[in-house]
Amino acid sequence: MTLDLFKTTLVDDAPPPEIDQALLALWLEARGNWDEAHKIIQNMNGRSVAWAHAYLHRKEGDLTNAAYWYSHASRNISELSLACEWEEIAKAFLPRTK
Repeated sequence: MTLDLFKTTLVDDAPPPEIDQALLALWLEARGNWDEAHKIIQNMNGRSVAWAHAYLHRKEGDLTNAAYWYSHASRNISELSLACEWEEIAKAFLPRTK
């Protein structure tokens, strides 16, 4: 799945069935469901997931918590717009789709 195709699914009632939990969290967050996205991400492990976790806290405005998760992701705190960072994370996760 391409980023453009993934973004077109954001208007659908249900997420694409082939996406994994990390992409599901991004899909939910983009549709305004931050809490559900965070519930998914906080129960996952790995550097790429830590990056998504950092993004969620940055979006929330909790920069201290975001910095903690950027550190776990071995990344500097993002200076990209939130929209651009969301796209970068999605692009990193998309190759894992079925």
